[in-house]
Amino acid sequence: MANIKSAKKRVLIAERNRVRNVAFKTSIKTALKKVLELAKGEDAEALNAAISRAYQLCDKAVSKGVLHKNTAARKKSRLVLAVKRIQAAK
Repeated sequence: MANIKSAKKRVLIAERNRVRNVAFKTSIKTALKKVLELAKGEDAEALNAAISRAYQLCDKAVSKGVLHKNTAARKKSRLVLAVKRIQAAK
């Protein structure tokens, strides 16, 4: 660990931010998986709500600096394409 007081503080802050970022990314992954599961079912209203929630999480991650805006856009785009592919296969 660092010797300088400010460097020690930065180490602590970086760890706190890392934990928050990991938690945020995990919640996004969970939301995406939930959307894909709902896409296999018949409940269109629940599917739309889950897609909206996934979009909301991605946008919030961008505003907080957890994800780059292009990464969030790519995730949202791929999600909708996957849902359409699943529904077309039915």
